[in-house]
Amino acid sequence: MRAVATLTFMPDIGETAQQDRPDRELVQEARDGSHAAFEALVRRYSDRAFRAAYRVVRDESEAEDVLQEALIKAYRALRNFESRSSFYTWLYRIVVNLALDRRRRSKAGVSLEWDDNVARQVDARAPQPADSDPELGSMRAEVRKLVGEGIQGLPDGQREVLLLREIDGLSYEEIAETMQISKGTVMSRLHYARKKMVAFLRERGIEPGDVS
Repeated sequence: MRAVATLTFMPDIGETAQQDRPDRELVQEARDGSHAAFEALVRRYSDRAFRAAYRVVRDESEAEDVLQEALIKAYRALRNFESRSSFYTWLYRIVVNLALDRRRRSKAGVSLEWDDNVARQVDARAPQPADSDPELGSMRAEVRKLVGEGIQGLPDGQREVLLLREIDGLSYEEIAETMQISKGTVMSRLHYARKKMVAFLRERGIEPGDVS
């Protein structure tokens, strides 16, 4: 698994009982100068933040750089965090904005195949589990590849809503808060994203129920 990102200016405190505490308490202590509290927040959310960055830049090393930059920026700006949204929503916006800036600055856009393991298990480097049936495994790999192509073909807003709902498991309200759009817009984008994905797969002879 990908190692949990750790800020270079922070001590390595290892696992901590802080993990069981509510975000608001950790945020308040971090704002008061507790490195341990901020480290607990990093451990709680860095995998999800990495995944969000990867979905934009499509490169593991670039996503790691974005995550590190975002965590440093969040740490420095923590006193300005007003707790009107959740800590992860705030961090997510920092991550995605930095990732989009990095992608715009890139002269040669790197086109990478969709990595299903990143989407579902966070870690781009972890090996895919072996399938006991080679033929079935090959079919599933092909389906995953097509799903990835279909997702990447969606408009940015629809793609991100679909991933936040289906991969991250966020509620409509959480997605609306994260993307700073209305719940109605979330539902509309999700509806059209799913509809386009079903059409995309059926054109290639795959029924949605075949995707696993």
